[in-house]
Amino acid sequence: MQKILNHIISSLIVCMAPALSASAETKIVPPAAHAQQHSDLIAGQLNINNQIKVQDTEDFLGNLFPEEEEPEMDIYTEGWDSQAVNCYSAAQVPDEMLLDLRGFHMPTAPTYVTSPYGYRRRFRRMHLGIDLKVQVGDTIYAAFDGKVRIVRNQGRRKGYGLYVVIRHNNRLETVYGHLSKFLVQPDDYVKAGDPIALGGNTGHSTGPHLHFETRYMGYAINPAAIFDFANHTTHTDQYLFTKNTYMNARDYAPDAATYASAESTTKTSSASKTSAKGRSSYYTIRRGDTLSRIAARHGTTVSKLCRLNGMSTSSKLTVGKKIRLN
Repeated sequence: MQKILNHIISSLIVCMAPALSASAETKIVPPAAHAQQHSDLIAGQLNINNQIKVQDTEDFLGNLFPEEEEPEMDIYTEGWDSQAVNCYSAAQVPDEMLLDLRGFHMPTAPTYVTSPYGYRRRFRRMHLGIDLKVQVGDTIYAAFDGKVRIVRNQGRRKGYGLYVVIRHNNRLETVYGHLSKFLVQPDDYVKAGDPIALGGNTGHSTGPHLHFETRYMGYAINPAAIFDFANHTTHTDQYLFTKNTYMNARDYAPDAATYASAESTTKTSSASKTSAKGRSSYYTIRRGDTLSRIAARHGTTVSKLCRLNGMSTSSKLTVGKKIRLN
């Protein structure tokens, strides 16, 4: 038996000899050479940890999209999903709050007030906004930057009819009622002056107009306390809300306090133009004003303003300086 095993082993060695001879001729790279190649490769690379940092990336994105940032989200939490215009019934409202009014845009094209804020003896109830004359289909604009909270239809003959509520970055909310068509949806982010709807005569309305409200945490502020509708601007850059005075108007100009029909308003306007003939009117430049904005507010053109004031379209406007309008 031992002889047989030895014979088998000898035969296997003879058969494998060519293969072993061929393997011996194959070039085998020593491990040291592999290590040297690896070291050379690493030596030619930069340390990526020293090149890219999270903070650098965040700073870059912040500079790239500065205008895309939205305000802190806490103003879009309390009562946000409520369909009630006043969703602050259980909230603690401060006695005073200073509100920033910069960046305002009139909710309509230049027009006139048809009904003021306050108690309506005829209907025995409070009118919590101010009515501005518009025609069906006129564009309605966002008064400030903010986010749309409610887009709703109360019904053909009920309340506001088609209406929009926007919560603004300055913590005000504005209400736009009696619309004919929506141009926005809930949660849309809008800029001051963006079209949000078309004027109409829906809801409890006796004729085409815009019902416009300004509210702070549910308190319906007299819009005339904030806005100078005669001159299509705000009275000041800030408004101090207090629970004792929010229903009062402020700095009411005679023209802004005129609530009349379109016919009587036209007559008043014509009479004013006649009496003012030959006299120049001026406007005091405010922070954030541009020539185009001033021209739009006062029914004139940029080229006319430039001609009257000896300036060009690229001239810098100085806050506090008076500019001639006619």
